[in-house]
Amino acid sequence: MLSNDKKIKMCYLKKELPLLNEPLTVRIKFRKVGNLQYISHLDLQRTLHRILVRAGIPMWYTQGFNPHAKIVFSTPLSVGAQSECELLDIRIDRKISCEEIKELLNREVTDELRVLDVYIPDTKFSEMVWADYTIEIFRSDFSSDIAEKLNERVSREELIITKRTKSGEKDINIIPLIKSFEAKLSDDCQKISVKAMLSVNPDSYLNPEHLLSAFDREYAILTGDADKIVYTIMRNATYFADGVTLFK
Repeated sequence: MLSNDKKIKMCYLKKELPLLNEPLTVRIKFRKVGNLQYISHLDLQRTLHRILVRAGIPMWYTQGFNPHAKIVFSTPLSVGAQSECELLDIRIDRKISCEEIKELLNREVTDELRVLDVYIPDTKFSEMVWADYTIEIFRSDFSSDIAEKLNERVSREELIITKRTKSGEKDINIIPLIKSFEAKLSDDCQKISVKAMLSVNPDSYLNPEHLLSAFDREYAILTGDADKIVYTIMRNATYFADGVTLFK
């Protein structure tokens, strides 16, 4: 644990920390849950930058007329989705331990944005290929065979969605972007629970919302009384290309 005197030094006198020979990349793992699921990725970027500054983290800044800290996120999380495995990289220019960074940051955040780990990475975000999600859809009148229909639909060779790209709208087959999928219906037929591993590769990212929209188009799982249909999306973990080894 840091003493109060050292915390003050970290926050307000960070220039007294020894300079590193060259900037060092540090990776921060954090959660984004609860009410924070409704803030945009841009707002999250701004918020975390303020938190890093307020915590006194000795970030490295670019040179020139408009100096700025280099903060890189692994993959965007859509509004309305929660996560227990968000990652961002920063660069620091002074000597400070990963444990000290974690403690300083957690003094500035709520439990909904808790920092879970801080470490020196030996991987690149481009090596992250898959993400594991838990999706729950609540409704009072699901048909008893809806989970079977969803599982069967994903087993086919093609499921087309229309995706907006920089060059316009484009039809995409999302089946190759689904590594695993299992839907289960609760005994009272009021909740569908889905475990799915979806692509988070920058060139072939599959937003879980797009998957739900495709199902809704064919099976109307989200159609009806809007006040009685609720769904949640949680990103649990990310993986390398083998879909087994956790990304870190």
